[in-house]
Amino acid sequence: MTDDVEEHGGQPVTAAPLPLPLDFEAYYITHQEAFHQYALAILGTNDAAEKAIHRAFLEILRHWDTLLSESDLQQQVWAIVRRTVMSEILLDLRAQLATLDDGTGLYKALAALPPRQLDVVVLRHIVCLKTHDISWYMGLTPSTVDYHCRRARERLDPVYRRTTRRKQEDTK
Repeated sequence: MTDDVEEHGGQPVTAAPLPLPLDFEAYYITHQEAFHQYALAILGTNDAAEKAIHRAFLEILRHWDTLLSESDLQQQVWAIVRRTVMSEILLDLRAQLATLDDGTGLYKALAALPPRQLDVVVLRHIVCLKTHDISWYMGLTPSTVDYHCRRARERLDPVYRRTTRRKQEDTK
């Protein structure tokens, strides 16, 4: 380490990691394994679970001081973990949708939706969650969830109408 001393006698920037708050480190040590197991059960691979939980703990660390002042620390942290794991699923789903082709263009239209609109559509119409639950997962107000759903519907409506017209023409 003394070999790495800079010209002016100071230590290099990479000499020591930034110290983490001790209470955060303790929280990480006691909760990381359970969070990882949850992510593994949902995401299916160790790499995806590690990536998701790493992202979750980075977000938790960014908000640590605020979270400590909350009366429901565990619920707030769990919401971050769940939201992070859910976002991994939705990112994977977006990639899969882009490769599917049913001849209607619906999958490509879904994959082209902005992230929040796709998330709301998937959570509402595939996972069958209610607006209140979606707002909790995504950290949005219920009215914002409804807004994103309306906007997604507006974007998907032309594809839906084309598909409906084709089906009606095929049945004639």
